Amino acid sequence: MTKQVEKIKQLIAKREQARLGGGEKAIEKQHARGKYTARERIEMLVDAGSFEEYDMFKLHRCHNFGMEKKLYLGDGVVAGSATIDGRLVYVYAQDFTVNGGSLSETMAQKICKVMDMAMKMGAPIICMNDSGGARIQEGISALAGYGEIFERNILASGVIPQISAIMGPCAGGAVYSPALTDFTIMTEGTSYMFLTGPKVVKTVTGEDIDAEHLGGASVHASKSGVTHFTAKTEEECMELIKSLLSYIPSNNTETAARVECTDPIDRKDDLLNEIIPEDPNQAYDMYKVIASVVDNGEFLEVQPKFAKNIITGFARFNGQSVGVVANQPAAYAGVLDVNASRKGARFVRFCDAFNIPIVSLVDVPGFLPGTGQEYNAVILHGAQLLYAYGEATVPKITINLRKSYGGSHIVMGCKQLRSDLNFAWPSAEIAVMGASGAVAVLYGKEAKAVKDEGGDVKAFLAEKEGEYSEMFANPYQAAQFGYIDDVIEPRNTRFRICRGLAQLATKRQGLPAKKHGCMPM
Repeated sequence: MTKQVEKIKQLIAKREQARLGGGEKAIEKQHARGKYTARERIEMLVDAGSFEEYDMFKLHRCHNFGMEKKLYLGDGVVAGSATIDGRLVYVYAQDFTVNGGSLSETMAQKICKVMDMAMKMGAPIICMNDSGGARIQEGISALAGYGEIFERNILASGVIPQISAIMGPCAGGAVYSPALTDFTIMTEGTSYMFLTGPKVVKTVTGEDIDAEHLGGASVHASKSGVTHFTAKTEEECMELIKSLLSYIPSNNTETAARVECTDPIDRKDDLLNEIIPEDPNQAYDMYKVIASVVDNGEFLEVQPKFAKNIITGFARFNGQSVGVVANQPAAYAGVLDVNASRKGARFVRFCDAFNIPIVSLVDVPGFLPGTGQEYNAVILHGAQLLYAYGEATVPKITINLRKSYGGSHIVMGCKQLRSDLNFAWPSAEIAVMGASGAVAVLYGKEAKAVKDEGGDVKAFLAEKEGEYSEMFANPYQAAQFGYIDDVIEPRNTRFRICRGLAQLATKRQGLPAKKHGCMPM
């Protein structure tokens, strides 16, 4: 055997050793937890045979607390480039079989390398988190590694899409990286995120809680809004990532890929002509409206379990990827509150950063009143949504379906926030406030006089509400001033949106020269 052949055999053996991560027993334990290994996850996600791994032979440099005896090739993270449906992506997956996936200085270097490459090549970065946190044996070096990753998350924000998949523990400072990315997906039952774990919580506050109820997928999907999607299995998680990527471009200088449209753009749906109830206080399902107007009824909802009074997600019109923002009358009458405002604002800003047009379907009676909202800064959060719409320079089309009152009318993509096309259904009610509230203010003294004279106050107020509704609860006064570009037949909504998007394809609009704005926080 020549020396060259011997060296090649040695290389092959080292590669096989590296692919075993923490060893066969550690892999068996990972499988017993119902989890795949880092390499198995990458293979599920990317095109077959496309993964190009970097730094397979990297080793940590720590010699404290016996770490010199725990050396594994690759040091706990698998990182490299690949393609998904033929598109270049960069990916890293933490390997829990190696020292619990704990982050070392050298692991951070590997992660930062692929993040830098993703930025340089203008390709999405996908992060798979499954880690016990910082490697405490390395002390400040591990913390510095986190800092390096966070800085790259910040620099990449708005430049390339960043997607985080939480597939195991993610605790302490490690949670900041997913929080800085654009989309987070958590697997149900096997993942959790929190800054301080159950033991610390018990010690400090006396609260007895387990990891699932403190930071599990259901908690962050429905209560905190930290995660955008949940998946029952890791296979479902990978399919979600692929589906999400299909709606977004590779970087902020491109547009999302257009797909062939088999749904006629002039398709009319008579359901829309009848969907608005006669009673203005009766709910209806906005999902039915969305399904009726988008291509083939296909809609990828973002944060479906959080702030259900507003709907955000991706769809296509004539094959073009579009971000949809819609009030949901079937949830809290579609009012805006703290959570709905920040959910909408974040989504609008993502779409604007990555050249995705925004279609807004408006039926909003106002902001949720009460001390709970005021004490939690509903003013600031409402202003975030307003700021996001006003700052966005992508094509914006707003459809007023029914109620559009007061400040909530302004923040949902009105003409004054530089919306390009504003349409209204004949059922639209665009006013400072609803009829009953307006009449109470406008005719309070008259109503008291009627009562004092023994008259029928209810009949008086009902008459005035009717007059107010006749005058203001319609789209024509707004159209008279040019704040609505056209009043359209509901069943023609899909066609008007498709034609509007085609018209706006060459839109060019900028912002005043500045380093950055100071968004209300």
